[in-house]
Amino acid sequence: MDNATASNTPSRATIDPKEAAHFGALAAEWWDPKGSSAMLHKLNPVRLTFIRAEIDRHFSTDSRMLRPLSGKRALDAGCGAGLLCEPLARLGASVTGVDAAAENIAAASTHAEAMGLAIDYCHGELGTLGLSGYDLVCSLEVIEHVTDKALFIGQLAEAMADDGLMFLSCPNRTPASRLLLVEAAERLGKVPRGTHDWNAFATPDELRDLADGAGLVLGEPKGIAWSPTAGLHLSDDLSLNFIATARKK
Repeated sequence: MDNATASNTPSRATIDPKEAAHFGALAAEWWDPKGSSAMLHKLNPVRLTFIRAEIDRHFSTDSRMLRPLSGKRALDAGCGAGLLCEPLARLGASVTGVDAAAENIAAASTHAEAMGLAIDYCHGELGTLGLSGYDLVCSLEVIEHVTDKALFIGQLAEAMADDGLMFLSCPNRTPASRLLLVEAAERLGKVPRGTHDWNAFATPDELRDLADGAGLVLGEPKGIAWSPTAGLHLSDDLSLNFIATARKK
C-alpha cells in the first residue's frame, strides 16, 4: 500500500510517519548485531524463549520438536527487517511480515532470500491489507510507536484466527524505564536517539484494558529485566519491559 492510499483512510491509520522514517533510516544496520539494532539482537533470544514455551503450551506441541509451527500461519506486525519472522519460519510457520517502513521490508526481503527462507513481506497499514486467519500473531516493541493503540490491537485481533495465539510486548511506563530505556540507553548510544517516547509506553494494566476492548484476554505478563550479571532475561520484574500472550474471548 502506498502513502497516498494511507492518507485517504485517516480513520483507519495507525502508522506515525515520523516513526516509520526513524526506523526506516536504520534498515541497513538492522541485521548487524553490533549496529544500531544491537539491543534488539540481545532482546530477541529472551523473547523467543517465552514465545516457544507458550507455543508449546497453546498448541500442545513437544518442546523437543524442531518445527512446532509446521502447517501454521504466523503474522509479525511491525516486523522491522525480520528478526522475529526468520525464527518463526525456521519453526515451520508460513510467515507474513508487515512494516510501516518500506526500507525495512526491502532489508527483510533481501536477508530472508539470502537465508533461503520464503517469507511474505508487506509494506503498509495493517488494517488495509485484508489479513485474517493467522494461527500466530506477534507485535513486539511496536504498540508504543503507533498512533492509535486501541485501533491497532483491534486490527491484530481481526487478523488472528479464533483459536489463535497472540504475543505482545512493550516497555512499561515507569520511573525505571524512563531512566534506563530512555535517558541512559539513548544517551549512552545503546539505542538510537529518538527511538523511545516514554509517554507512549503502556503499562500492563493499560495493555490488558486495550486487549479487553479488542475482544482479547491478556495472559499473565512476564517481565524482561536487565542486570549486570545476567543481562536481559525473563523475570517477574515488569518495571522495564514485559511480554504477554493474548487469546480471543
